[in-house]
Amino acid sequence: MSAENTPKRIDHVAIIVRNIEQALTFYRDTLGIEPREIKEVPSEQVRIAFLPMGGPGGSEIELIEPAATNASLLKFLEKRGEGLHHICLEVEHIDKALQEMQTQEAPVLDQQPRLAAEGRAVFIHPKGTNGVLLELLEKNK
Repeated sequence: MSAENTPKRIDHVAIIVRNIEQALTFYRDTLGIEPREIKEVPSEQVRIAFLPMGGPGGSEIELIEPAATNASLLKFLEKRGEGLHHICLEVEHIDKALQEMQTQEAPVLDQQPRLAAEGRAVFIHPKGTNGVLLELLEKNK
C-alpha cells in the first residue's frame, strides 16, 4: 500500500460468539471491560458489543453475534466455533486501499467498500493473509 494509506493502527479484533450476554460474563464481569455500546447492524446481520481498550484512540475488542439464521457468520460459527473472526486495520482512504489491493492481486472479498458498523470496509480472504480474515476500515469522520 502507498505510504499515505498504510494502515494506521489495529482498530479492533473481532471475536465471534454465540451469545453476547454470555460472553460478557467473562469480558465485563471477570476482566472488567465495560462495553461502550451494544449495537444491531442489520446490513451485516449481527449484534456487536464494542469493548474499548487503551483509552481514547485505543483499539477495541468486538464481540460479534450472528443475528439471523441465514447469516454467513452463523455458518462460520457452526463450522469453526467461537473464537477469533477477524482483525481490522484502520486506513485513511478505503477506496484507494481497495484499488491498491486489487492492483496487487490480493484476494479481496469485496468489489466495492461495504457499510460497516463504524465506517466503510473491505475484507481480504485469509488465503492471502497467512490464515487470518483481515478487514480494512475507513472510519466515519
